[in-house]
Amino acid sequence: MDSSALREWERIAAGPVAVSAVARRRTAWPLPIARLAAQALLVAVLPFLVLVKVAVFLYTREGYSTVLALACGTACTAAIVTAYAALVWHHFTGRVRLALVARRFALPLVVAYCAYALIYLSTANAKSERVRAYYTSLHPLLRVALSTLIFVDRDVVVTDLARGPKDYAAMGLSPNDGSLHYVQHDGYAHAADLRTADRSEVKNVLVRAYFWSMGFTTLRHVGTGDHLHVELPVR
Repeated sequence: MDSSALREWERIAAGPVAVSAVARRRTAWPLPIARLAAQALLVAVLPFLVLVKVAVFLYTREGYSTVLALACGTACTAAIVTAYAALVWHHFTGRVRLALVARRFALPLVVAYCAYALIYLSTANAKSERVRAYYTSLHPLLRVALSTLIFVDRDVVVTDLARGPKDYAAMGLSPNDGSLHYVQHDGYAHAADLRTADRSEVKNVLVRAYFWSMGFTTLRHVGTGDHLHVELPVR
C-alpha cells in the first residue's frame, strides 16, 4: 500500500514537469521557422539591396552618372547572384562554372530585373493612372529602389511623382520652386510620395528606414494627407 501511494505521488509530481516540457517544445518550434524564413528573405533580397545601395552611393557620393552608377550596381548584383547560382550548381554537379553561370543566368536575370523596374509600375502600387503615366519621368535610381521595395512589400502605394506649378494650385498649395517633384535639369523628377494611411506604423517605419539606409532623403509630413516623401538629391 505504501509503495503504491509512493508511485502515485511520483507520477503526480512528475506530471507538471512533463507537461511543461511538452509546452516548451510546442512554443519553441515557431522561433526557428521564423528565423529560417527571415534568413531566406534576406538572402533573396540582398542582391537587389546591393544594387540600389551601390548605385545611389556612386551617384550621390562619387559623382558617377546615372547610367554608370546603375551599371556598377548591376555588376555587383550580378556577382552576388552568380555566387548563389554557382553554389547551387556545385551542389548538384560537383563543379564550379562561374563564367557560364554569370553569362547565361546571373547577368540576364539582373538586367531583366532592372528593365522591369525602370519601365513598369503595377496599378496595384499606384494611386491613379496619372501616377503610372508619370512613372518613367521619375529618376531611374528611385524607380529601381521603389521596385525593390515592392518586391518585399506588395502593399506599397505610390501617391505622387512628378508635379508642376498647376498641380500645387489644384491642391490648394502655393507653388514650391524648390520641389524635387518638378522635373530637374537632368530630365527627371527626383521625388516620390508613398501612402502611409491604413498601414501599420511598423511598416511605415521600416519603409522609411529602408530608403534612408539606401541613401535617399525621407520626410514624413501631412501637407496633402499623411504620406512619406522620398527624394534623391540633385547634383
